[in-house]
Amino acid sequence: MKLLNLMICALFVLGACQPPQDNSANEAFEKNSKVIMAYIEGYQSENLDYDSWYADDVVIRGTAFGAPDSVGLQDIKEQDKMFLADFDLELTSEVVLLPGVNVDTKKADGSVRYYGDWKMIRSATDSTEEKSVVVKVYESFDFNEDGKIVFQQSYGDISAAYEYLVTDEEMDDNPEM
Repeated sequence: MKLLNLMICALFVLGACQPPQDNSANEAFEKNSKVIMAYIEGYQSENLDYDSWYADDVVIRGTAFGAPDSVGLQDIKEQDKMFLADFDLELTSEVVLLPGVNVDTKKADGSVRYYGDWKMIRSATDSTEEKSVVVKVYESFDFNEDGKIVFQQSYGDISAAYEYLVTDEEMDDNPEM
């Protein structure tokens, strides 16, 4: 019996010697996920709160065909204004949020990745019917210590969806589209 008690005490001592677990990356992921959910809702409602979501020095990497390597916050504000004037967006799937990892250490770092299916809708006009298409999108977001996005990249066949939704005549009439 003494041996059993001694072994139990030894297990408690060994267990107590374990270093505390660092949960900061998971806590950052949970906090940053709320920003991404607000971002998603903002695009659906066309109520974009760039100042709450983005750091002033954010880099947004373009991945669509012909997109520049990266744009800044002012560029994305202008692009979104034109884009949302022509299209409505609706998330048609459950959002899948995943923790990201630091590219160098391969350890969780509070960054957020998400997958979702977005419906792009082009409203009817006097001469055209409403058209829509669903695009599967993957986006990744890195954050600073203040919980603001400092790097974003999006993957989805947005350029093909755009080409499907906009007629050649519309492109000729409005080269900025």
